[in-house]
Amino acid sequence: MTAETEQLVTSREADLKTLGKHLVLTSETIGERAAAQALAEEESILTRANVRAALIVDGPHGATARWEGLSGRQYTLGLDETQRRFLDLVLSVVGIGHVTIAAVRGLDERRLRIIMRAILRLAENDTLAVGTRI
Repeated sequence: MTAETEQLVTSREADLKTLGKHLVLTSETIGERAAAQALAEEESILTRANVRAALIVDGPHGATARWEGLSGRQYTLGLDETQRRFLDLVLSVVGIGHVTIAAVRGLDERRLRIIMRAILRLAENDTLAVGTRI
């Protein structure tokens, strides 16, 4: 593990904005970018050192997200039910896991907006506004 990757993984007070931007920039697909952005916006999950250790690995361009590693350990990370539900939805944006869209029922408004924006990013739609009540 490079020093850069180790710092991103172990830093107790990781700068989430820097980490989020890095994960977005090193993402290879639209789904990965949308998922990285969603995790960065949600904040509480990515602040956990064990989550960063499961997610961040050395890649060809430095530290990068390895979503399969996070998926394989998501139930051993000590996340609460709402965080797990949110993470399930984020992983589905990447194309990993089998969660129904009904999982949004357990999200608060802030996390729901984040997931809605992630879906729009995945669809490459920048014209719909999130936050307007129907």
